Amino acid sequence: MPTWIALGGAALVGVLTAVQARINGQLGVRLGDGLVAAAISFGTGLLILIVLSAALPSGRRGFTALATGVRARRIPWWMLAGGAAGALTVATQGIAVGIIGVSLFTVGVVAGQAMCGLILDRIGYGPAGVVAVTLPRVAGGALALLAVGIALAGDGLSGIPLWMLVLPLATGIGIAWQQATNGRLNQRVGTPLTATLVNFIGGTIILVGAAAVHVAVVGMPAQVPGEAWLYLGGVTGVIYIILSAALVTHTGVLLLGLGVVVGQLLTSFALDTLWPTPASPGILQAITMVVVALLSVVVATRPWRRLRR
Repeated sequence: MPTWIALGGAALVGVLTAVQARINGQLGVRLGDGLVAAAISFGTGLLILIVLSAALPSGRRGFTALATGVRARRIPWWMLAGGAAGALTVATQGIAVGIIGVSLFTVGVVAGQAMCGLILDRIGYGPAGVVAVTLPRVAGGALALLAVGIALAGDGLSGIPLWMLVLPLATGIGIAWQQATNGRLNQRVGTPLTATLVNFIGGTIILVGAAAVHVAVVGMPAQVPGEAWLYLGGVTGVIYIILSAALVTHTGVLLLGLGVVVGQLLTSFALDTLWPTPASPGILQAITMVVVALLSVVVATRPWRRLRR
């Protein structure tokens, strides 16, 4: 696949990720419970994937390959654990995005993805094999971190608890690992649809359990919003996880993550400008952050050499 097509797909993943973050964040605010919002998002996505997997020949073949691979131990347990990272992502969206905004959430994710992506590519964890840590790739990751520093400048974060700022960083680390893991599972089962289904099964189990415990402690949400668009987070997640699993084989973990950053930041800027939250950055700060992040992708996509074992 040509690099520019793969990067275009990665940018689309970023657009969908930012849109999902805002949907889930707003649902969490309206419900007053981010964990319940996350469980709803993952649960609706799982229902869609079950229908698609049963209806499409590729889904049935992929599930058969999955069952055969697990029984024969060709698919280890850790390839089935990507849903844990997905659960963390959606839970963080539901808890934090309605307060800190999509842009700040995104730059925290960028930092985690940049650091983890470099490490995973270097050790050969992703489906693309060992990817050389060249100077352009390191410089691109450093520029992505600089974008994070710009986002954290100023007084806009006063009053925001530290744990709410750390959560997006942990989410970015989890997303980079999830993309690499899903890519490897995709290679074993032959379709990203089945890899995505596995993610949603695991993530739904985790989130429904966490939401049930939380509701038992604090009670049910006082009201359930009626707007249909608030329940589209699961659909959006299905689409971008399938795309990520298909693209990471062609890009490596870091390059996919940086392409996603472009779509995330541009969309986040638009969303926070049109629909600001209490901790949304100012326009000049947001523009600077986006430009630096875009530059990180341009630098990182200079020709890089793949090492084969």
